[in-house]
Amino acid sequence: MSTKVSESTGYVPNGQMSAFGYVIAAVLVVVMLPLLPVIAVVWLLWRVFVSADEEESSYANWRNDPERRRLEPPFEEEVVEDEDEDEDEDETEAEAEA
Repeated sequence: MSTKVSESTGYVPNGQMSAFGYVIAAVLVVVMLPLLPVIAVVWLLWRVFVSADEEESSYANWRNDPERRRLEPPFEEEVVEDEDEDEDEDETEAEAEA
């Protein structure tokens, strides 16, 4: 058993795989092209009779909806200090300096 790993040849075009892909694509086109009108009619009938189209929501509808809840922008709360605390701090500072 060989434990040697050969170097990669890199990504190069592979003609055989390309040809196989083109053959499969051609077979799909030949098979699906005649079915296209049938698929279109079935889709149209489905849309008309079965599919219940609810109104799709969009950002424009949501933004312009008068009944939606609008949040107030956050504001910083004003910090109100008591004057008594300021006087106490001033007295404490004065005592510390003395």
